[in-house]
Amino acid sequence: QVHLVDSGGGLVQTGDSLRLSCVVSGRKLSYYAMAWFRQAQEKEPEFVARSTANSVTYYADFAEGRFTISRDNAKNMMYLQMNSLKPGDTAVYRCAADERDTTTRIRTTTASYDAWGQGTQVTVSS
Repeated sequence: QVHLVDSGGGLVQTGDSLRLSCVVSGRKLSYYAMAWFRQAQEKEPEFVARSTANSVTYYADFAEGRFTISRDNAKNMMYLQMNSLKPGDTAVYRCAADERDTTTRIRTTTASYDAWGQGTQVTVSS
């Protein structure tokens, strides 16, 4: 069974950058499509970005051009580089693994994912 641990969040100022990490254990990262979701306080989870097993990516509109999802299968690590952060990016960010469909580029619902990290808080001050 796959286990995900995400990290890298923190308190930053508007315009700063952060890189989130997701460590995958239990099975090889190459078996999964991966994604990042976020959830702001009192809001529903929101899709951020996805990387298929062969590294094809897809981004939410708000993330396009500012965020970059990447993966290192050899290290079993997945990342989310976030640049030009805004207060609206404040949320708990969670990585997620999809083992049922690893090649479809666009899968943005939480129900599409089988395993989740515990979440890392990102707070962007104005």
